[in-house]
Amino acid sequence: MTMPHRKLGKTGWDVSEIGFGAWAIGGSWGAVPEADARAALHAALDAGVTFIDTADVYGDGRSEEIIGAVLRERGGDRPVVATKAGRRHDPHVAEGYTGEALEGFVDRSREKLGMETLDLVQLHCPPTEVFYRPEVFAALEALREDGRIRHYGVSVEKVEEGLKALEYPGLASVQIIYNMFRQRPADLFLDRARARDVGVIVRVPLASGMLTGKMRRDQDFAADDHRAFNRHGEAFDVGETFAGVPYDVALDAVEELRGLVPEGASLAQIALRWILMQAGVSVVIPGARSEDQARANAGAAELAPLSSDAMDTVRGVYEDLIAPHVHQRW
Repeated sequence: MTMPHRKLGKTGWDVSEIGFGAWAIGGSWGAVPEADARAALHAALDAGVTFIDTADVYGDGRSEEIIGAVLRERGGDRPVVATKAGRRHDPHVAEGYTGEALEGFVDRSREKLGMETLDLVQLHCPPTEVFYRPEVFAALEALREDGRIRHYGVSVEKVEEGLKALEYPGLASVQIIYNMFRQRPADLFLDRARARDVGVIVRVPLASGMLTGKMRRDQDFAADDHRAFNRHGEAFDVGETFAGVPYDVALDAVEELRGLVPEGASLAQIALRWILMQAGVSVVIPGARSEDQARANAGAAELAPLSSDAMDTVRGVYEDLIAPHVHQRW
């Protein structure tokens, strides 16, 4: 089967509906040897993935460097590569989002990736105030006009931020958390983005691995894995870790969802297919630390659409167990 493609907003690009999220091959997910990282990326590309998402802070540039090296090694037509900028600020405050700073971040990513012009640069979950500063988006527009970037977008924590970003006419994409445990974007945001011809990149699709169904109540995570050090939002927004759902509550919800998995598939694949049921989604970017994970993620595109009964089950689990913890928060 050929990987289905979807339009990425006003970019003019058609990209694979399942992409490759490159956070894990950079850092904060425990040790991932470079050989494994490269193998995972090769496997995804071999499976038809044509969209890669990374950031300048993933492993302090390690993720970007690995991507650049693999793409040079492969040659030929290359996938669309999206990166992010802004989180290198310390402290990470709205005042840091200046034109000069963004130029520096973009130039560093151009060097790490080995690309004269970056395909897509996204503000990396900046403080909410940044979305209310037109001069920041004017700076991105200037970078586009001088040829350093082709398109710009934003990565957001909150639906509110995504809706505000849609007001900027040059915006090409919004990256947002949307999964079985974070369903609020479907209430308004996805339709609004589609109406504005803005691409939607879905991250944290498996709720940090929780929706693989493989987590245990006594699970032990490495000290350098955000699922250990950010369980309560100690390092960054807690919504990035298990989608912000309390660990035991999430495990209970997973038990309710196991019955949806048909023979020959996995809960992770069903979770990805659930996201793809939304026409407003352009691409979903699960991470992978191995070849097998990358191939399994891509394989979710081959699953049949979920039945209305299955969709109702997911909604019921969300409303009963999950929504009280997350729905109004993000």
